[in-house]
Amino acid sequence: MGCNATTRIMVLALLIGAVLTPAQEVIDRIVARVDTDIILLSDVRALARYQLFLDGRSESDEEILDRLIDQWIVRNEAKAALFSQPSDEDVNRSLQRLKRSFSSPEAFEERKRQSGLTDDDVFRMLRSQLYLSNYLDSRFRATIQIDQKEIEEFYKTRVVPRAEARGQNPPALDTARDFIQEALVQRAINAQSDRWLKESRGRVRIEKLLSEGQK
Repeated sequence: MGCNATTRIMVLALLIGAVLTPAQEVIDRIVARVDTDIILLSDVRALARYQLFLDGRSESDEEILDRLIDQWIVRNEAKAALFSQPSDEDVNRSLQRLKRSFSSPEAFEERKRQSGLTDDDVFRMLRSQLYLSNYLDSRFRATIQIDQKEIEEFYKTRVVPRAEARGQNPPALDTARDFIQEALVQRAINAQSDRWLKESRGRVRIEKLLSEGQK
């Protein structure tokens, strides 16, 4: 999935949008109940548009719904912990990184247009994504320990082969150490987050209704 640093954990905003039939009739419906809250079909469509914007493709409705349920769990925990929202400056920095991940400013604007997103849509998505990913980082980072052996293994199996595949000389291990350390930390955060979300799903009442509208 593209934009790895921005989209790894895949924690995105829920935008409420309209779904149009061929006759341009506005419809929407509930596709899941999570405890006392609901997820709408328009939420699924909104995340699909954002995935299309980031990667040029989107997951299936079923996969997106699972992501939205996970987002609900993380957001609910973060709110209960009174976790702070990211500042506008933090969101703007994330936006600049996202723009640099495209081949040109024109490519960014064209993909945004094709996905049907506005500048405000993208900004809201990024703010929500940062809120969720920052919470997961704060919850799990302190428990993660990376040893020298892991760093050396990552260097040999990931950094060196990638540089050689590009016809480049690999950076020295000491030069790449900080990058490798952070990559391993992020991988561990993702793994711990996945385990925590699976456990949390068992404590939450979830009713999926997506397939009912497809019959």
